[in-house]
Amino acid sequence: MTTPFHWIHGESEASILLCLHGIGSCADAFIPQHPVAAFVGRRVVAWDAPGYRNSTDPSEEPGLDGWADAAAELISTLGVDRVDLLGVSWGGVTATRVALRHPELIASLTIADASVGSGTTPERAEAMRARASAVVDLGIDEFSRSRAPALFGPDPDAAVVDMAAQLMRDSVRMPPYQWACNSMADTDHREDLSRIDAPTLVIYGENDGVTPPSLSKQLAAGISGAELVEIADAGHLANQERPHDFNRALVDFLTRRSPLSTGGST
Repeated sequence: MTTPFHWIHGESEASILLCLHGIGSCADAFIPQHPVAAFVGRRVVAWDAPGYRNSTDPSEEPGLDGWADAAAELISTLGVDRVDLLGVSWGGVTATRVALRHPELIASLTIADASVGSGTTPERAEAMRARASAVVDLGIDEFSRSRAPALFGPDPDAAVVDMAAQLMRDSVRMPPYQWACNSMADTDHREDLSRIDAPTLVIYGENDGVTPPSLSKQLAAGISGAELVEIADAGHLANQERPHDFNRALVDFLTRRSPLSTGGST
């Protein structure tokens, strides 16, 4: 795969926080994390995953390994040895796979509103594979309008919901969305979590109805030394709905667990 589209926010010589978006979004989902750059002295880098928005489509279905390897290839172009890696939802599952396949590239790992994958039962796997059919049946405009409100808590800011719907409309297309759903359905990281040795933070929204808090707690329990933080009054996209609280938890973690350096490594 060619190097995916990505943007960079922050000083060019700083270390890097690399952000991987969810299954229905793109790099701009992390604009609310721009302030983190100043607080922890890092560039915030976010990608459009291959097959999303401004990135080209993979030539064939990549599977989770393919997306994880594409993230590793992107890291190799950024001028650092290791990154602090942040993934939200599907991006969190992908980030977990990056940490498992390329541990030498990871200074720290933050997994937000994610899970071990949807392959834990046949029923969950099938439900995830079937999700993409709604894009075909409804069309991306109606799918985005109907899906976005479910990604937030019970009383979200309307502008935040509208932005999530717009990012979905701009980013999702077939067949990559189906492939992303398949990658979740094929994944069960439960037996692999103990191999992750990077400092890890698991963040979840108190009112996440897409990936219930119990699944985030399962992740934290499986990764040795992982920290667990709840974002009050937030749903599935806690980084967008409650950015101040999310960023505060992230800054605290990065300051303590992933010491800052500049130049060739983090």
